[in-house]
Amino acid sequence: MLLGEVVGTVVSTQKETTLVGLKFLLVRAIDETRKPTGAMVVAADAVGSGVGEIVLYASGSSARQTKVTDNRPVDAVIMAIVDQIEVAGEVLYKK
Repeated sequence: MLLGEVVGTVVSTQKETTLVGLKFLLVRAIDETRKPTGAMVVAADAVGSGVGEIVLYASGSSARQTKVTDNRPVDAVIMAIVDQIEVAGEVLYKK
């Protein structure tokens, strides 16, 4: 699992039929202090997240292991919305 921030939406009216009904969001990889750490990815949303939320996402073959993405051609999926990040007893993020 990776930590990310939802920074935008992706709309596609023409797509593979198995992707119909999925919501796609643009996710930026971040560290525990919310600083960007890598490239952005387009992720299928399995949990109803939205722009501005901190999320956990998976990429690669792990992205196809949720009920929403099973047997669908996705390379990233948002599988959790983060409520709090705590490191060494210090709360770094709270929703």
